[in-house]
Amino acid sequence: MKIAGVPADRRRKKNIKIASLLLLGVLLFFTFFSNTLQSLTLPKVTTVTPQSKSLEFTLEGGGMLRPVNEVKLQNASGWKPRQVLVQEGERVKKGQRLILYDSQSAEAGLQDEIALLDKQKLGQQTLQDQFIQTYAEGDELQIRKARREIEAGKQDQARQARKIAEMRDRLTAEQQLKAPFDGIVTRLNALPGILSSGEPDLVLSSSREGFQFDFTADAGLLSSLGITLGEKLEVEVHSAEGPSARILAGKITEIKSAQARAGSPAGEDNSGAEDIAQKTVFIVMKEGSLQGGEQVQFQMKKPSLQEGVVVPAKAIHQTGGRSFVYVVEEQRGALGNTFVAREVQIRSSITNGPDSMIQTDNLYGDEMIILESSEPLQDGNRVRLQ
Repeated sequence: MKIAGVPADRRRKKNIKIASLLLLGVLLFFTFFSNTLQSLTLPKVTTVTPQSKSLEFTLEGGGMLRPVNEVKLQNASGWKPRQVLVQEGERVKKGQRLILYDSQSAEAGLQDEIALLDKQKLGQQTLQDQFIQTYAEGDELQIRKARREIEAGKQDQARQARKIAEMRDRLTAEQQLKAPFDGIVTRLNALPGILSSGEPDLVLSSSREGFQFDFTADAGLLSSLGITLGEKLEVEVHSAEGPSARILAGKITEIKSAQARAGSPAGEDNSGAEDIAQKTVFIVMKEGSLQGGEQVQFQMKKPSLQEGVVVPAKAIHQTGGRSFVYVVEEQRGALGNTFVAREVQIRSSITNGPDSMIQTDNLYGDEMIILESSEPLQDGNRVRLQ
């Protein structure tokens, strides 16, 4: 009986061992299978590797050429033009009379003031006659009073004489408009007998100092490119006389502050930006064949002055006043490696549109930066690589 029981016990142990192995295999199978199924539900991401280099910027602008030396002339008195002596497009000489104004009201006012001065002189003569009589009477108190009245009369006359002189000077200066330099009448708005509507009566220009145009750009972009006074560039000139364009030289002669604009800077992608500082750049061209009125444009490509970590601009996220990128972090495990999205904060950045140069303390050249994701991400989310 004992001998017969041994094989049955062995078979039982063997069956238990086989069942245990089968159960372990099933558990392992479902574990790996469940991990595989779970990984298929994770956000799918594409990644890029950051590059260390400079960022290429494109600066462009354009406009219409106008003379460098151009003035808008208008009569400060507000008088009506009486006679217009020139025509639009006419060349004039320095000091030449351009417009005569109706100054009758000012002339009448001047005559009234002259009459008042004459009246003061007559009154002064009366005071002097009274003084002679008072002096003969010997009343010291009345003598002093008469002297004070005579002195006051003299001061009134002097004040009135100065007023008349100022009115004469103003009348002489404002009853006609003269050319301040040799030039061309490029615009004429004055009409005889009609008051100005706010526009200058006449615009006078001179091409002696060349022609210019200007454009406005973000101050940060100009700084990143190192744009300075005196820098030369090539300008494409389109003339109305033909379809072909010419490439002529231009030079930056002035850079001045302009009104700030609202929105994201052209050279920065930090969030929370309010007013963006602007600069107006003036470019002068002195080619002898230019006549003014030509349409011009230019495009300048320059690398940034500094090098840094460059990533695609769409890899940068902005939330709550902070900027960051997602970096893929690989975590090793017994059942395989997993990948996790981690936020890396950006201290500052500049962009040329498609690419951005970022400054951060926690990013290295061999990192995998998430460029696109099939679902919105948060710090610590597991992801799967595409």
